[in-house]
Amino acid sequence: MTEFPKNFLWGGATAANQYEGAWDVDGKGVSTADLLLGGTYDKARVFTKELKANAYYPSHEGSDFYHHYKEDIKLLAGMGYKTYRMSVAWTRIFPNGDDAEPNQKGLDFYRNVFEECRKYGIEPLVTISHYEMPYHLTEAYGGWDDRRVIDFYVKYAKTLFTEYKDLVHYWLTFNEINIGMLFGGYMSLGLPVKDGAAPFNGEMTDEDIQNNLQGLHHQFVASALAVKIGHKINSNNMIGCMIAGNVNYPLTSRPDDVLKAQLANEINNYYCGDVQVRGAYPHFAQRFWDEHNVKLNITAEDAEVLKEGTVDYYTFSYYSSNTLTTDPSKADAAGNFSTGVKNPYLKYSEWGWAMDPKGLRWYLNDVYGRYGIPVMVVENGLGARDVVEKDGSIKDDYRIDYLKGHIEQMKEAIKDGVDLIGYTPWGCIDLVSAGTGQMAKRYGFVYVDRDDNQEGDFSRTPKKSYYWYKKVIESNGEDLENK
Repeated sequence: MTEFPKNFLWGGATAANQYEGAWDVDGKGVSTADLLLGGTYDKARVFTKELKANAYYPSHEGSDFYHHYKEDIKLLAGMGYKTYRMSVAWTRIFPNGDDAEPNQKGLDFYRNVFEECRKYGIEPLVTISHYEMPYHLTEAYGGWDDRRVIDFYVKYAKTLFTEYKDLVHYWLTFNEINIGMLFGGYMSLGLPVKDGAAPFNGEMTDEDIQNNLQGLHHQFVASALAVKIGHKINSNNMIGCMIAGNVNYPLTSRPDDVLKAQLANEINNYYCGDVQVRGAYPHFAQRFWDEHNVKLNITAEDAEVLKEGTVDYYTFSYYSSNTLTTDPSKADAAGNFSTGVKNPYLKYSEWGWAMDPKGLRWYLNDVYGRYGIPVMVVENGLGARDVVEKDGSIKDDYRIDYLKGHIEQMKEAIKDGVDLIGYTPWGCIDLVSAGTGQMAKRYGFVYVDRDDNQEGDFSRTPKKSYYWYKKVIESNGEDLENK
């Protein structure tokens, strides 16, 4: 008997700012992502207020999904996808964010995409905001720090719910919303940064934490209002949250290490999860605020909205785990977005990410035990360099091994009693990395002929993993062998 439910949502995931391209086509406005230069493992991406001539802005072309969507969706259908997680570019619908009317060409484009998905029986799973708010809202309002942005977002979300009422039933309000409290001041919250600065907060001051958490609170309110409106427009809508899943282990059984790991899991995972699923801030929030001199403006009406606008299901990304210690003599783990020290029991990718399938099982049990609502893994994957062989094939056995290990642990979590409803590995067709802006860091089942020098014709080629994942879906997760 299969461990995966019969109606399990197998699929893959992308984001508009990393994949779509056509950044200034058909009335699309400038997003925060459009002003980020490409970087590398060693060189951070930076924000430029004005576009630099002959510089590489990864979002401008992405993988050119805008002009390849029919071909790409057919490729996804060829693997047997049940769902496709994608995001809508806010600036394609409201170019400035505060426009009176939506951009009709943007609405038409996504209608065509969703209808193409439906043609193949693929259920669209749509992220409303994925790291690309209109830059005008950053410049004119200071991003999510301004309460007025709530209304702009709600108008945008209501437009999507209304326009695609009969085409989309699975929605996510914000991508990895907890990045806003970790280091994503510009990327996640659209908070202004200086010209030439990195888009991620490094060491955060108390003032940074205050600004980020106030902006995040406004996102919570916007999300809750969107949930309420989405349910009103179509009672069949399933509207979820999306968290960057953090698994933090203590390096040793020393109580200080254990407490450090516990606090990291609480702050990284539950602070946002509790607000969006339970409708209120968690018990540990007040101490965290006090220790960082945070004074949030939370109205009585906000508290009521948060209570009423809780999500229907919980989704998250999971790539790797972290290992933490209070011992200052231990070296930090090298890796973009990884924190802590190297775990001696795990292998690491070229980009410094720990490969830890069992951490996914731990996380699934942890969040399902806390919240008791359906869960979905909506990002998971291995960023790696792929080599095109002389015969044109791409033998990405390392990706198959990574995904196989994680699917096996999802099976175990289902046996444990977790209500897991879907799996959409990240970057199912190659796209540019959010962290580094590189195309070289590939995740896909399908190779896109484009590189970091902006060379290549964007042609698509299925990799070995494409045919493996097709078999996995056909067997509903039973046949994981790499033959």
